[in-house]
Order: sequence, then C-alpha cells, then structure tokens
Amino acid sequence: MKSAEIKQLFEQFEAAAVEFDGIECWSARELQELLGYSKWENFEKVIQKAKDACKNAGEETENHFPDVRKMVEIGSGTDRFVEDIALTRYACYLIAQNGDSRKQAIAFAQNYFAVQTRRAELVEQRLLEYERVKAREKLSQTEKQLSGILYERGVDSQGFAVIRSKGDQALFRLNTQMLKKKLHIPDNRPVADFLPTISIKAKDLASEMTGLNVQTKDLKGQINIEREHIDNNVAVRNMLTQRGIVPENLPPAEDVKKLQRKLNSDEKKLLPKKKSRI
Repeated sequence: MKSAEIKQLFEQFEAAAVEFDGIECWSARELQELLGYSKWENFEKVIQKAKDACKNAGEETENHFPDVRKMVEIGSGTDRFVEDIALTRYACYLIAQNGDSRKQAIAFAQNYFAVQTRRAELVEQRLLEYERVKAREKLSQTEKQLSGILYERGVDSQGFAVIRSKGDQALFRLNTQMLKKKLHIPDNRPVADFLPTISIKAKDLASEMTGLNVQTKDLKGQINIEREHIDNNVAVRNMLTQRGIVPENLPPAEDVKKLQRKLNSDEKKLLPKKKSRI
C-alpha cells in the first residue's frame, strides 16, 4: 500500500471518529462504508462475529457495541431514524479482524485500530510489519502444502529439506550456512524469519510454482523435483535481478517472531484495564 493511499485512509478514519459517552467511537453505519461493505445485512454478520470474539475474550459486548439510533436523510428533505451501533476502537479492531484482509481498507483498519497513538506514520509502519508477518505465515503454509505434495511422490522430510535448501541456493547464490553467516542469523532459526518481505514473497512464489508444476508435469522422485524447484528459484531470481534487486544483498529484517509478539501486544493494549476489586 502506497503512502498516499495510507494517508487518505487515515484521514477518512480519523474524520469518522466521534465521542460517545466520553469514549472515542465509530458509527457502524459509517464503518460499513469505510470498509467497503455495500449491504448492511452483510456487515451485520461481521459485527456478530466480532461480538462473539469480544465475548470469548472475556469482555462485555455491551461496553464495546452499544446500540444507538441515528438520524439519516432518505430523500425529499425527509429524515428518519435507523438502527446503528457505537463501536469502540477495540470493537472496530475485532470487526476488521473478521474481514477480508486482502482488501486494502480492511488491512488498513486492522492496523489503524490496533495503534493507540493516532499518528499516520505509526499506522504505516505497523502495516509494513503486518505485511511481513502475513507473508511469513503464507510461506509456511505454502511449504507445508508443498511438503505434502512431495511426500505423495516419494520425497520424505529429509529429501524436502534438501530440495528447499537447493532452492534457496539458486535464489540467493549462497547455501544456507553461508546465507545465515552473511545475514547474522542464528544457526537454530529458519532463514525466512529474518528475510525482508520481498525475499519471503520470492521464496513463496518459487514454492508455489514448484507445487503447481510438480502436479501439472506429474513429476516423481527427488532428483526431478529438485531440478524443478531450482529452475523456479532461478526464474524468480532473474525476475528480481532484472529489476535491480539482488536478494542476497538485501539487508536482514527484524526477527519475524519478535514482530508477531509486538503485534499481539498492541492488540492486548486495546482492552480496557480491569478495575481491581477491594
């Protein structure tokens, strides 16, 4: 997502914020439009999932989703009341979490509502961190699926590890140990946990290509599949280098597990502090 798009969305979400009983809130009707839901009935289903998540977290849904009525214009100068919900920041966050994060507005909302300090640059930074964590999760899913495909074709877990290593060597022109040394990655951690987002996505694309071609070409045996995976990583590398991106020369990124803990911590901060009972 570009900075200009983030700034525009930030301004729209900021402008929609109101105060309800002294608490910062957003109208569900307005949030529906901001998140790109055309029908209120469809958005209500997402709200219900968010309420369930709120309840499962041990929170009172009435504190985060109070029902209100809103005056709207229906044409010809006529107004009428419609049912609405005043959503706290935490409620908005839960709603965004239950939306399709492939949509820019929803991905933005997931991070906007998780940031307590209302500054556009903080939201933008969190979006970048969020994208990297999601890319790493996607790579893990792709490699798990690929491992299953290869197992059915005579490649065990040890063989899969060799194939994956050969793919990395084709993509980065360095074997795993050399790459870890260059990027100062601990020996007991996967390389992907410290790669920048574009490198993670490059590995994911090559693995997706291998999974598809192994099935399409009906490849069997470690040697044939290894050759296919190497070729796919070379193809991805060529695409990157043609655009001036040399994978092994990109600086390492922050430990993705540390980023995940940080994102989880931001979510916990959205919850109101419990009052101690005397």
